[in-house]
Formats: sequence, C-alpha cells, structure tokens
Amino acid sequence: MSSVGIGGVPLDQEDPRADLTWGTIGALVDQVAERFDAIEAVVDGDVRLTFAQLAGEVDAYARGFMAAGTATGDRVAIWAPNCVEWMLAALGALRAGAVLVPLNTRFKGSEAAYILQSSGATVLATVRGFLGFDYPAMLQGEDVADLSTIVLLRDEGGAPDGVIALADFLAAGQAIDPNASASRAAAVRPDDTSDLIFTSGTTGYPKGAATTHAQSLRTFGTWASIVGLAPGDRYLIVNPFFHTFGYKAGILACLMAGATVVPEPVFDPKKVMVRIAEERISVLPGPPTLYQSVLADPQRAAYDLSSLRLGVTGAAVVPVELVHAMRDELGFSTVLTAYGLTESCGTVTMCRRSDSAEVIAHTSGRAIPGLEVQVVVDGEPVPAGQPGEIVVRGYTVMSGYWGNPEATAEAIDPDGWLHTGDIGVMDAQGNIAITDRLKDMFVVGGFNAYPAEIEAALRRHPSVGQVAVVGVPDQRMGEVGCAYIVPSATAGGLEAGDLGRTVLEWARDAMANYKVPRSVVIVEALPVNASGKVLKRELRDRMAAGKDQVVTSERSK
Repeated sequence: MSSVGIGGVPLDQEDPRADLTWGTIGALVDQVAERFDAIEAVVDGDVRLTFAQLAGEVDAYARGFMAAGTATGDRVAIWAPNCVEWMLAALGALRAGAVLVPLNTRFKGSEAAYILQSSGATVLATVRGFLGFDYPAMLQGEDVADLSTIVLLRDEGGAPDGVIALADFLAAGQAIDPNASASRAAAVRPDDTSDLIFTSGTTGYPKGAATTHAQSLRTFGTWASIVGLAPGDRYLIVNPFFHTFGYKAGILACLMAGATVVPEPVFDPKKVMVRIAEERISVLPGPPTLYQSVLADPQRAAYDLSSLRLGVTGAAVVPVELVHAMRDELGFSTVLTAYGLTESCGTVTMCRRSDSAEVIAHTSGRAIPGLEVQVVVDGEPVPAGQPGEIVVRGYTVMSGYWGNPEATAEAIDPDGWLHTGDIGVMDAQGNIAITDRLKDMFVVGGFNAYPAEIEAALRRHPSVGQVAVVGVPDQRMGEVGCAYIVPSATAGGLEAGDLGRTVLEWARDAMANYKVPRSVVIVEALPVNASGKVLKRELRDRMAAGKDQVVTSERSK
C-alpha cells in the first residue's frame, strides 16, 4: 500500500513542536509579545515593530474593527498588497473574533465583488494606488451584498466619500475598552474558523476553503520546524499575503518562530537584492521563477546576498540545476521543496533538510507529521511507483467550502479523504512526485490558474462562441494559458489574428493578469469525445507539436 502516516520518518526524529495542539492566532500574538519581546516582528519602510510593540498595534486594529461594528464570526476582507497594515489588519480582525477573507490584488472589481458576496463580508480593508489600481472605485456599481464598511489602510490620494481613513478607523477604536478586546480574543476557540481562502477548483466559481485557528497554527508550526525557521531570522515575504503561503507560511510561521516579517509588495529582482543586502535577509521562499530571475540578473554580484540561508520553493517543476545553483551561487545552506493546496491548509508534503538535491528537485517530499497521504486509483491505494490521484487525510484538511456542502462532499469523501485532483507517484520512502492534474489547473509564476474560471470569463466576450484554455510551458513563468476559441456567429469578418488580439486585449481588462491567456488559437471546432467533453490533452499535444497558428498580442510577448 502506497501510504505514509507521519512523513515516512519516525515521529521522534521530527521536531517535537510539530505535533502539538495549538490555540488561537490572537493568543499567539500575546504569547510571542512576551517570548520574543525585543526581536523585530515586522519591518516595512520606516516602520519597525518589535514583537512587544506588535501586540499593542494589533489590539488597536482589533478595537477599530469592534468600533466599526464587527461581531464575533463576521467576515473581514483585506484587498491590499504585502505591507505592515495588511498584517496588522489581519491579526486585528482575528483578535476581534472575525473570520479573515483575503482578496487577490490582481482581481478586477467583479471578481472581488463575487468573493465579498460569497463570504458575506461586512468590512473591507483596502488601499488605493497599488499598481495604479483604485480598489474602492473598482467596486462601484458591483453587488457587494453585506459590505457596510470600507477602511483605507494607506491613504494614497486620500479617502473618497464613503471610505474610512485609517487614522479615523483607529481613532474610533480608542473608545473601545482594551478589556473588551481582550475578552473578545479570549472567547475565540481553537476550533473556530479563522479564515476563508477562496480557490476556484473546476466549477469556474471560487469557493472559500474554511480552516480553523488550530489547523493553521499546527500546520505551520510543523512547517516552521521542518524548514528550520528560527528566532532572529529575517524573512522577505514576496509570496502574496492573500495567498496561503504568504499569510500562513509567512506571517504565522514568523510569529511562531520569532522571525522578522519583511513584506515585499511586488517581485523585482533588483529591489529584492537591495532588500536582502539592507535588511540582512536570511529566508527567501518563492516560486522557481524568483530564484531564476535573481540568478540571471547581470548585476547580481554587486549586491551582498551572503545573509541568505533558507529557500523554500515549489508550485512548478524545479530543475536539479536550480537547487545546486541556489546553494552554490546564492549561498543557501537549506533548499527545500513542498506540495500543498488551499483545501489542505496549503501543506501536504515537504522535503527534509537531510534530503539530497535530486530528491528535493524531483519530488515534493513526504507527508508532514500526523498527516496521511495516499496515491489511489478508483479509491484504492496503488503500489509505490504507480501513478494515481493524491488524497490526504488529517488535521490540515479544511472543514469544508463555506456555504457549499455539495462541493465539500465532492472534495472530501465519507472516510475523510480530501481528493486533491492532482496525479502523482509515491516512491518507497513516501516522497511524492506530481505528474499531472485531474483538474487541468496550471501554475503561472506561482499563481494557480483555473481553466474553467478563465473560460467562463472569456465566454462573456461577444465574439467568443466556444473556448477551451490549456496551460502550456513558458520559460519565464513556468506555464501560461493558451485559449482555443471558436468564434461566435456575431464575430463578423475579423481575421483570426485581429480576433485573437481583440480578445486578448479585452481579457486584460476583465481578469487578473495571471489568468489572462498569453496566446489564442482560432479554430472551427474544439476536439471532443463521444460525450461532448473537450479533449484538452489533444489541445496540449497540438500546441506542443506546433501544429496551430498562434496569435499573441504585443503586450503578451
């Protein structure tokens, strides 16, 4: 049977912290204020807060949310880039007993509105000016359901009508007795829902994976101990806070380990190298493209990167040469890969520090302690070395999709196994190699892109009759989307090239940039099987063979 219960390693060989039962995130902030009091908790521009100072700021935000009417169990959304205010707002909302709902900064107004509706969020904390976006303005005219309060975390351009400036939000919170916020935090239980991270899956509509305080803390206490995150580490968080990795393997892991959060809102190789040198960054996780970009920068030698020691990557194929280059050229003493998904709190398997470069490059490691992982076909485990669907059972698995019991039942079977939709092979040591995806999801520079969601958006264009999106290899991004389009009857007499470019330009205004296909192929019909299902593998094979006339826009080149 191809099954591993505690990562293929006897439990006494793992860090003993990995199997502890954790409390709540609010309680954690208070605990680390005493344990790591003088260590810097977060550094962002001119803002430098120790762990002791962090606790006071988090409480100020908690009282702000309480003054705004946030009740225990209410959903608070955050739509902002990586910054100290995101961290404080998130931790403050959790201290106030709320459920956190992060929003992708690449979302357009309609995409964000859908999440706000689905979650029933009553408060949104956001910004203006990031990458030229005015997030409050993008929601004008959208149905935002229960949303009653918008708080501007940073005041670029000032707070427009109907939006509360951060200073006013915090000032209102001063009227709340600190004992009231402390009581609110104490009433939160470890098994209460802490966050809803929305993921699209195969339906074309995002679903909120609900996880609890205890799940997140136990999972990333385990994560921190396996990678070796330690007090005094300085962690440059390039992975977005709205993603499980940036928020949980970033903020929460740093809190538990006593490491310093250094937020980076946008990845730029030169800016990252400057931050590494200035802040003596020791921890730099990210997708393979991050390290490849730094390695390829012709001015890399001009920056002092000697402080780097820990890199964690995944979400795409990792060449063994990259692992060696990270160690030999960038100076990482520890390089690890891992595998996870939102529905499993972001973590399923991890390599260990003692693994070889070949294991780290060619697999995503083995199950973390206390978790069961199997490779199955038709629900039955297969022998080592045989491909099948990866399923996982244990404390990382979500309680379910928010307000969607039908989708939950499809994802988690009656025996508690979460069906990941990913195809993999497990070796005799329990290491998993991801080989394919049942769900057709592809990864664009570390972002999960879901064809069903992209196709649903593209079908809104009047010239698109039918569409199928597949992921194709890309040297820089790992994978990008290619849309096979059958023109609609109203497409008119546009040439294939003009039609393709028109759709691509339209898509850039309709969806987040990582979802936008980089190319289009105009076809008379899509290949389908006897039941009418589109044969996407055939489309991928056609693309790989170079059989199709591909249309790109100037901005996608």
